Amino acid sequence: MLQVVMISTGEEVLHGDITDTNAAWLSRLFFEQGFAMTRRTTVGDQLDMLVKEIEHCSLTADVVIVNGGLGPTTDDLTNQAAAIAANVGLELSDSWVAAMQAKYAELGREMPETNLKQAMLPEGAGILDNPIGTACGFAMRLNRAWLFFTPGVPSEFKKMAHEQILPRLKNRFPENLAKDCHRLYTFGLSESGIGQTLQSLPLPEEFELGYRSALPFIEVKVFCPRLHPQAGTVKQAISERLGENVVSMDQPLLALLEEKLAATSYSLALAEQGTGGFVVNWLQEQPTLQMRLKQSWVFGESSGPADADCDLSDGEPLLDVESMAQAAAVQSGAQLVLASGKIRDGKIAVALLTPDGIWSQEVTTKRRYNHQSFRHVISTLMLDMLRRWLNAQPVFGHSESLQRLGSKVLQQSAQ
Repeated sequence: MLQVVMISTGEEVLHGDITDTNAAWLSRLFFEQGFAMTRRTTVGDQLDMLVKEIEHCSLTADVVIVNGGLGPTTDDLTNQAAAIAANVGLELSDSWVAAMQAKYAELGREMPETNLKQAMLPEGAGILDNPIGTACGFAMRLNRAWLFFTPGVPSEFKKMAHEQILPRLKNRFPENLAKDCHRLYTFGLSESGIGQTLQSLPLPEEFELGYRSALPFIEVKVFCPRLHPQAGTVKQAISERLGENVVSMDQPLLALLEEKLAATSYSLALAEQGTGGFVVNWLQEQPTLQMRLKQSWVFGESSGPADADCDLSDGEPLLDVESMAQAAAVQSGAQLVLASGKIRDGKIAVALLTPDGIWSQEVTTKRRYNHQSFRHVISTLMLDMLRRWLNAQPVFGHSESLQRLGSKVLQQSAQ
């Protein structure tokens, strides 16, 4: 098995001042291209530690990606560390000096002398072009490994990975096969429950299952060779076992709702109290959903649905949220309405109004969430109710994380 390692550098990455998005992005890209990461590590701006890590990885891995530390300042030590690890000196790359000078000339500026540091490369290293910034990357062979050194700026790093590193890896390791990762997004199931349900699922050779908990969804991941003809069959078998709790395949819930609503003429309105505008903000991520959103109201916990001219009951949660949905439909003219009521002792009522009628339910969570996570879960429940109705499925679904305290269906003919 090919051993592929990534070293991220910098005190700001090590101490959590910035999130290492480069590592997550490269891990996914390399996996899809058949060069799955076997290890990732982070080292601060300490020369001796960086030298030791480069040496260690060069002895234990076949491919090493070193990210960061190629800038012009004194804390950028990667060039020097690579030279020490390889027991060679640093030499000035005249070609890269000329490239940097040209970049500054295009901006009408003179290149600072400190930038010469970025052209000091280990002897024998080959340049990896960086058409965006002033830090070139470089490649070198050390012990058993091919090492690729890249700048930390995400746009520069990603372009270099695509255009400079991947072509070299594919040429040097042609036997590695690209892979696909298919994702099934589930809502209302537990990771352990999903694992038990799928434990006996027969898989073709070279197929693997993985799981990722990303509140409020549990993702089931199917790893397989690129464009494998049995991938669809395996996904369908998983979907059948997990049933209506599979909200979408290979696309997030919002993308699915965007697709479903695009096939209709319906518009949408929102009346949010307990979810505090979480749903309307979430819908802004999808352009088509923005266009279908006709109007929205967000009520504070101290204000009541009466602010939207609702026909209030004496405080019965299901009646209150139904009233919110009906008032929103009248005022907006939308055919679809999602509404959330007030949070009362960890309980909340939500409703979906459609041309067929109104579905309302009061729920509570089976575990304690902070306020942000609670709103995320309840917002997902609301959107899942809409998904189910659009799919002609039962609007009230099974959930291992939510307890339904009461529910009601008001058919259109009864309104």
